[in-house]
Amino acid sequence: MDDANALKGIKVMIIDDSNTIRKSAEVFLRPSGCEVILAEDGFEAMSKIVDNQPNIIFIDIVMPRLDGYQACMLIKKNPFYQSIPVIMLSSKDGLFDKARGRMAGSDGYLTKPFTAESLLSIIRNYAL
Repeated sequence: MDDANALKGIKVMIIDDSNTIRKSAEVFLRPSGCEVILAEDGFEAMSKIVDNQPNIIFIDIVMPRLDGYQACMLIKKNPFYQSIPVIMLSSKDGLFDKARGRMAGSDGYLTKPFTAESLLSIIRNYAL
């Protein structure tokens, strides 16, 4: 299912303080027809979630100001946005990090660096 526009109209939000990660995700997702919304941290993400109503959110765990766990909890506590799948992004693949993500309300976990296929696979599983 690698055909262009297979995920057309799916709004994917990438929240990461790393410009490299945000750009990689955008490069991986645009050819599939995804609309990509980028945010540098949890605070910026909150207003963009309201404005853009994403179908799925990928959020880095370690960020300044508002980390991924805190941002995930805020999203999941909001009745308007709690049904949006939130996938934690981390360079750590430890059980503790995954468990903590689940406790914050995340729907899944993706280890960095990720591939285009792993990103698209999660989007197909959660957002279609």
